[in-house]
Amino acid sequence: MTSMQERYDLVILGSGSTAFAAALHAAELGKTVVMTESRTVGGTCANRGCLPSKNLIEAARLVYNAANPRYPGLTPVHMPFSWADLVAQKDEIIEEYRAHKYESLLDDPDHMQVVPGQARLVSDHEVEVQSAVGVRRLIGSQLLIATGSQPRIPHMPGLVDVPYLTSDLLSSADEHWGTELREQHSSLLILGGGYIALELGQMFARFGTEVTLVMRGKRILSGYEPEIAEALTDILQEEGLRIVTGAQVRGVRSEGEEVVLSVQRHGSQQTLSAEKLLVSTGRRPNTQEIGLERAGVEVDSAGAVRVDRTLRTSVSHIWAAGDVIGRETGSQMATPVGAHDGKLAAHNALSGEPPREVDHTVIPRTIFTDPQIAVVGLTDEEANAAGIVCECNTIPMSVVPRAGAIRDTRGVIKMVLDAPTRRVVGVSMLGVNAGEVIGEAAMALRFGGTTDDFIDLIHVYPTMAEALKLVAISFTKDVNRLSCCAS
Repeated sequence: MTSMQERYDLVILGSGSTAFAAALHAAELGKTVVMTESRTVGGTCANRGCLPSKNLIEAARLVYNAANPRYPGLTPVHMPFSWADLVAQKDEIIEEYRAHKYESLLDDPDHMQVVPGQARLVSDHEVEVQSAVGVRRLIGSQLLIATGSQPRIPHMPGLVDVPYLTSDLLSSADEHWGTELREQHSSLLILGGGYIALELGQMFARFGTEVTLVMRGKRILSGYEPEIAEALTDILQEEGLRIVTGAQVRGVRSEGEEVVLSVQRHGSQQTLSAEKLLVSTGRRPNTQEIGLERAGVEVDSAGAVRVDRTLRTSVSHIWAAGDVIGRETGSQMATPVGAHDGKLAAHNALSGEPPREVDHTVIPRTIFTDPQIAVVGLTDEEANAAGIVCECNTIPMSVVPRAGAIRDTRGVIKMVLDAPTRRVVGVSMLGVNAGEVIGEAAMALRFGGTTDDFIDLIHVYPTMAEALKLVAISFTKDVNRLSCCAS
């Protein structure tokens, strides 16, 4: 039975990080706001993506480091572990995080609440939410689309008949949204060579699974600096991962207890087999089956909601932010980007002030392999394509004192400059704690920092952040001929 119409200042489709940032700001402005959620409050990042994967990746690092100590005098130890217990503790962490960071914020339902169920636009102001207990119709003066993204599943002969895992570690074989991987497999084929495939591939390999990465491209991490991709390829292969590049997948089938992938590579047909297949071929915006066409909201060729620089859609009172806008306005699918933009969208929708524009030129990112990859700004190729007269340089982590002190010199760092001004326009780093280091580079890019700014800044010794100073110095000096802390 359909309930009476409910009216709000802002109706948000979704309840992830983007939606909550918008809802909290709406509440701060004294407005009424409601979110919808078809799965679990908190969205992908908290429940299936960033947080759970990083929890298990760290556990895998502890297991690997115990068996592979870098120091003479430390005896390798093969640490026993229980996959079931690891998953259980991960679930406990997620539940605590969701309760503290999301559910506890819903303590004033008169101003902010979540309505469970499948939400669809029925007009440009109305959202219908259907659940097992009935249908609710929400009317918003303003609407925000923040439905996030989901794994992109390629069209592949035989895939519909083969149980497979997605990059959210859910099985396609189960009803509705699937169930989580609850047991460790002895071997795993991973389709994809992007950041999620690499993070999960290394994690499973460190737990003892035989991992094969299969990708269409010539190398992992297309779109990243080639020096970074090449160095990480060497590291992963040294750890025992098999990396198959240039593979055109022709089909997949089950054969006994295994999954068999048929690929064409170097002009010949090959088969690859493993106990399980994990599909990690990117993510796509969640714009299907939410009624966008009924409201007149336009999407681009990738299915992302079209927005202008104020995050307004093709309908003046409907906004969109987070993964659902894909690459629109130069955005990236990343949790902090969505949270930042969610607040801005709510402000533009409700504050009554002149709308503010997004600025996606400086977005730091980290890939949580070991060592980590962290990037901000433009790659060498992107800078050239933008017409920048650029200069770039790459140095190995072996010149960084901290890396030598802790006996972990894996990786490189690359810096891209606007040559006439010496302004830094991009930094890419593969190395220990790269995700912590990249914040300094991001701040420098935000305020137009030059190589001299990195050189003149006094860095803590010995830290991995000195890599930024050293790569800046490397444009004019041989960094192998410097005393510690010298510039």
